[in-house]
Amino acid sequence: MKKNAWSFFVLGILVLGIMLSGCEMIFPPVTYEATPTRISYDLSYGYLVNTSGTGRYELTYFCDTPEVLIGTASYSPLYTTDYQTKNLFNNTVIHWNISGKNAKTFELGITTKIEVESYLIADLNGKDALTIRQIQDRYPELITQYTKMQANATIRFIDPSDPDIRTIADTVYTNEKTNNSFLVAKSLFSWLKQNIVYQIHPNERVVRSASVTLSHKQGDCDDISFLYISLCRARDIPARFIRGYLITKDMNGSVTATPHAWTEVFVGQPGSLNGWIPIESACVTDSLVTDINQNFGVESAYHLRLYTDDGSNASLASSLSGISYITHELNTTIALESFAQISNYQELESKKLIITEKNNRYYE
Repeated sequence: MKKNAWSFFVLGILVLGIMLSGCEMIFPPVTYEATPTRISYDLSYGYLVNTSGTGRYELTYFCDTPEVLIGTASYSPLYTTDYQTKNLFNNTVIHWNISGKNAKTFELGITTKIEVESYLIADLNGKDALTIRQIQDRYPELITQYTKMQANATIRFIDPSDPDIRTIADTVYTNEKTNNSFLVAKSLFSWLKQNIVYQIHPNERVVRSASVTLSHKQGDCDDISFLYISLCRARDIPARFIRGYLITKDMNGSVTATPHAWTEVFVGQPGSLNGWIPIESACVTDSLVTDINQNFGVESAYHLRLYTDDGSNASLASSLSGISYITHELNTTIALESFAQISNYQELESKKLIITEKNNRYYE
């Protein structure tokens, strides 16, 4: 036997011996380039409403308030009359109900001060997660609330009963060979990233259904989130829709806030989300491993939450709407313009994301 062949043979015997002995093989950790993990900024968002003419009008607007997982978010209304703070589908909103006449400009929205840190689930092995059967037994209300279809009169946005979606979910589940909810959700995420491409469709004003996104093999953040939620729900893993802003900084240092959507799945792990873990379904990186390491069970400091769906059709419709209700007389014109303006942006801390040889991760 040649020397090189003998060396590989001996190495193979050693690896097999380690595996059979129950010891873990040690691989070097993966370290990603440092990125901002704690930032602060001021943000104003909402609608600029211009009325013209001499007639009467009524405006109704529900503006979602900001929320961060780690950090602080203080806010106040931009237009300080004709409003109430309300609970809408378990979300806190500012509600304006305005009756007026003749020309006027309204800045309906919120100004907020944010300081936020990145949030991550450290363990990528699902060690503390519940099995799907345990979730069914212990949290039947979540199964009822977050594993069903969500639709309007014409579109099934989230559809776990779609035959093609269910077939994919069943195949991924079977191949995973586990009932661990975290690992099944991670495998479904892997399938999503390998088969669906992030692609905006600015000429389509309607959010696509999960089945259409699957058929096209592409979609924007709403579309991909709906498909991933549908896949998880098809295997009885509670999943829900999150809407907010994604903060981005370009090469010139300009910072913007873009409307964005992502997801959460319930796996029963302890933490500040009470068993829910955040997932950036529309992430775009250079590899599947990087997608998982940086976006599965991670909510970066660049995410600002505004709305968490409660699983009902009415809640989903509310999260997809803008100004809720406008009426006006024929001799009155109303023009709407959405806005999101960032100021005082600061990067307070940058850290490297490290994935250990045991598939745990932390910032350093």
